[in-house]
Amino acid sequence: MNNWQNILLFIQSLTKYVGDRLLADFEQARVAIAKDDGSLVTQSDRWADAYIKEALEKEFPDFGVLTEESTQVLPDREWAWVVDPLDGTTNFARGIPIWGISLGLLHHGTPVFGYVAIPPLRQNIYGWSDEHGAAAFLNDQPIHLSEVSPDPDALANYFFSACSRSLEKMGRSKFPFKLRMLGVASYNLLTVAIGSTFGAVEATPKIWDIAAVWVILKAIGAIWVPLEDSPNIFPLAMGKDYSRRDFPTLVVSHAELLPMAKEIAKPFLQ
Repeated sequence: MNNWQNILLFIQSLTKYVGDRLLADFEQARVAIAKDDGSLVTQSDRWADAYIKEALEKEFPDFGVLTEESTQVLPDREWAWVVDPLDGTTNFARGIPIWGISLGLLHHGTPVFGYVAIPPLRQNIYGWSDEHGAAAFLNDQPIHLSEVSPDPDALANYFFSACSRSLEKMGRSKFPFKLRMLGVASYNLLTVAIGSTFGAVEATPKIWDIAAVWVILKAIGAIWVPLEDSPNIFPLAMGKDYSRRDFPTLVVSHAELLPMAKEIAKPFLQ
């Protein structure tokens, strides 16, 4: 399959509908409850999960679907969708307008197409990568890695993004100043793709956080470093339950910045 435009049109329509409904929910009172792993879930998560899953199964009957809130076992299919129906639930529940919808398409367990919609910011980031080529876009405009100078003085004006669990892992969880974090794993990593940061680290992302993002970053040539013993995340294992599997990850925009980024994330690599 290399006709990504047909898939893209369907996913754009699907995420637009779901995103509009979630935006309407976002304006209302939001009740969140804690799941077994301590993370939050809302009725909006569950509605979006069920709606997206049903829509994908109807449009692509031969494809499998793995989602955060329902089926977390990777189906034994040639093609399978991996879905996070509402990435950033805590932000959503607390009224912070940074959250999104993430869909990645796997072929034999490896992502080949990814789409991340951030409805409150009106940003849609997507891309594909296969034997026929690769491309990535922000709101239908091609994106490429921005130029970054390795000069330390110049880097002082760039951002490096980290999640709260990453700071704890790196022994930097206490600061005498205000911290600002995105709270959305997929978007945190995608800030490298859209040029907002030169690097990002996530301590505990799940497969639904990274499936779409991985292929988008690959399409533009960013560097993805798994912060664990296994150097390769993909292909995933068919029939495996991924509900409790974390994929600690470092992403860097340019190879010359990798040594500096690895030094920041050194505790992961020890």
